[in-house]
Amino acid sequence: MGQGGPFVETNIEAEQAIIDVNITSTVRLAKHVLQDMTRRGEGRVLITSSIASTMPGTYQAVYNASKSFLQSFAEAVREELDGTGVTVTSLMPGPTETDFFHRADMDDTKVGASKKDDPAQVAEQGIKALLDGDEKVVAGSLKTKAQGIANDVLPDSLKAKAHKKMAEPGSA
Repeated sequence: MGQGGPFVETNIEAEQAIIDVNITSTVRLAKHVLQDMTRRGEGRVLITSSIASTMPGTYQAVYNASKSFLQSFAEAVREELDGTGVTVTSLMPGPTETDFFHRADMDDTKVGASKKDDPAQVAEQGIKALLDGDEKVVAGSLKTKAQGIANDVLPDSLKAKAHKKMAEPGSA
């Protein structure tokens, strides 16, 4: 779920739905499944964060912030579960060829109109990371992986400006 556009103009109900799906439902579901898994002493959880979690989301403020929450949540819970036999892996895809950008009303943006990563490749990389017990995986193409590396070192102000160029309405 997503909602593109200037924060002061976007629909608050759509943004609340993003929070409900990305944050509230993930926390509630994780609470239930992780309690069972820790009692059994085994299990694996894959939380879909996003490469968007690593950058301020100009024109996608609520979406990127919700993904930042998921990234932090996944890493914190993973550390808490160290030694229990349960792992948490964060999947961090970049722009992927799905209906996401259309449903987020972002068809007229540079990112919405651009070539995106293959969803099968993203899923394969996510499952591999999950089965390997990895902490996280930036999944997708080499371009997405390079963006993930760059986001580790670039200042937030520069990432916000770059995201603005990709997500600005009418930028396609």
